[in-house]
Amino acid sequence: MSAKVSASPRLPESRPDLRVGGLARLSTCDWPGELVATVFCQGCAWDCAYCHNASLRPAQVESLLSWDGVLEFLVTRRGLLDAVVFSGGEPTLQPALLDAVKTVRSLGFRIGLHTAGMVPLNFARLLPLVDWVGFDVKAPVNAYARITGVEDSGARAMESLRLLLASGIEYEVRTTLHPALLSLDEMKELRDQLFSHGVTHYAVQRFRAEGTRPNRLPPLAELSQFALPADFGEGFSHFRLR
Repeated sequence: MSAKVSASPRLPESRPDLRVGGLARLSTCDWPGELVATVFCQGCAWDCAYCHNASLRPAQVESLLSWDGVLEFLVTRRGLLDAVVFSGGEPTLQPALLDAVKTVRSLGFRIGLHTAGMVPLNFARLLPLVDWVGFDVKAPVNAYARITGVEDSGARAMESLRLLLASGIEYEVRTTLHPALLSLDEMKELRDQLFSHGVTHYAVQRFRAEGTRPNRLPPLAELSQFALPADFGEGFSHFRLR
């Protein structure tokens, strides 16, 4: 269902300077079942080798989009889109995100958020304003630093996951699977950890090379492949392999 249209709002004269690295004006995959625009926030503090949005990692780049321009576009899509998703990069790193979300909600849009949970305090402040979260879980806790390149990243992610599950907000937890980074035993360990936290909606995403950085990972054809067991997703209310 599309957002309801009311009288054209006046955008605040003072608006947060959100750093925007990209804008997908129409997406059907960033929030399953919803027709959305996706705002790609610039900057990420982790260095996952399989990242397919590596251009969004630096906090500042010359190609930033105007946040005011993004808002002007969103005004023209009121009643046509269901929601706006803030993705990245890592959106929760930006102090301006909270006010940006409030402004977009005032336009009548529902709010989706893609996050890896790297800033639990900022995530907690955002949760009351968010309708759905796509939450990236990288690995079992003891393997997180190997994936992200940052010590203690697993503890921060699990704290954010606990906040998400306690909030009652709709979500999908998802993990990108690259056989060079996660073994079958580690995937089973991760599954068990997610069970222990009470995760019910889980998706495993096959690695895709598009947009990744050259020479960071060996080609999949050179890797020892493994298939997840047929019963891997049993126990989750909703499980997808894509």
